[in-house]
Amino acid sequence: MAAQGFRHLVLAILVFASEASLFSGVVSTYVRPPPRQTLFFHHKDQDSASPQQVHISLVGQVKMRISWITENSSPAMVKYGTSPGVYDNSANGTTSSYHYVLYKSGEIHDVVIGPLKPNTVYYYRCGPDSAQERSFRTPPAQLPIKFAIVGDLGQTGWTNSTLQHVAKSNYDMLLLPGDLSYADLDQPLWDSFGRMVEPLASQRPWMVTQGNHEIEKLPIIHSTKFTSYNARWRMPFEESGSNSNLYYSFDAAGVHVVMLGSYTDFDQNSDQYKWLEADLNKVDRGKTPWIVVLIHAPWYNTNTAHQGEVESEGMRKAMEGLIHRARVDVVFAGHVHAYERFTRVSNGKPDNCGPVHITIGDGGNREGLASRFMNPQPAISVFREASFGHGQLEIVNATHAQWTWHRNDDDKPIASDSIWLRSLTSDPTCKL
Repeated sequence: MAAQGFRHLVLAILVFASEASLFSGVVSTYVRPPPRQTLFFHHKDQDSASPQQVHISLVGQVKMRISWITENSSPAMVKYGTSPGVYDNSANGTTSSYHYVLYKSGEIHDVVIGPLKPNTVYYYRCGPDSAQERSFRTPPAQLPIKFAIVGDLGQTGWTNSTLQHVAKSNYDMLLLPGDLSYADLDQPLWDSFGRMVEPLASQRPWMVTQGNHEIEKLPIIHSTKFTSYNARWRMPFEESGSNSNLYYSFDAAGVHVVMLGSYTDFDQNSDQYKWLEADLNKVDRGKTPWIVVLIHAPWYNTNTAHQGEVESEGMRKAMEGLIHRARVDVVFAGHVHAYERFTRVSNGKPDNCGPVHITIGDGGNREGLASRFMNPQPAISVFREASFGHGQLEIVNATHAQWTWHRNDDDKPIASDSIWLRSLTSDPTCKL
């Protein structure tokens, strides 16, 4: 898939890119710890028509998108059923590809299958001639439901440790608030990332939004943002009335999940703002008593890293009113490479009817941890720690959920922070 010499060209481009300050945000004085080496995952099957980088995502509540890549042309077809080796159904989809400077992607296949039964294991094959059978489990239609949540994943030894812990959590769906592959222009790293996450992402739906490392814009050379991300990680934005893959929403069991775009327009005149306002107004809290929002750049942050960025401050000022009026329960963010949990907050102050803000940008990226926090610790910041890990949000019923953060220092999972949350719809003092 990769053109010869592409990665050498990227190294030269990266030098230029750093001088041109391609990625949004204010230059910080924060000094990161030494980085850990990026891993590269090769395609093990030598057959150019063999499916690789398989991942699945929800489309509505009863369908699933199966996405994969082949090196050469192959039909976009999925055969599937509820018994191993027995495929009572099949569906066809679309195939696309993209160019990025000298790089040309493989054939990217997208097939939507369904309707599917909830909380059911399906067995499937990608393409007409694939010998490998895969399986996935659909999310439940009713509570309880468990989300694994991790941001700023990358592909390092830290990432491997995080994913191993996630795999043991028996989660129903993974939510990722941006910064997936850390390819940063080096397109073969997108392929490597797809291979790395396939064992998990082919078995449970992965719902993602973008971060600054997905922008990949080069002045003059490649002026379009998010080319690779949009081509490889198509999310169900049309189903929620959005006109952009960078922001969308969906329902899962009794939860309305909103994925926002920190790196596209968000002011009150923007399409994203108008879409969010309309989306939140349509939520039926009788059917989805919980609302969870994911962004990339955190609106609240007491780490010295990423302070004063417009994607954080500007977006909070523009959209926090909508979030508060809708009684959003939790807002998850990435970007800062540490863990931090805030109390319920709005407009910079404790607010019992505001959301809990949680920064979970500690998945395992190559840049290292953001280990410096502001002192003294502000009252709204309840727990903070610079360690790699992941979180689990188990929505137990319409009124209660448990959040746990699992540190994976020394490659051992440790539940380091835990809290029970009460839905705002069940709090009579927060009724609108």
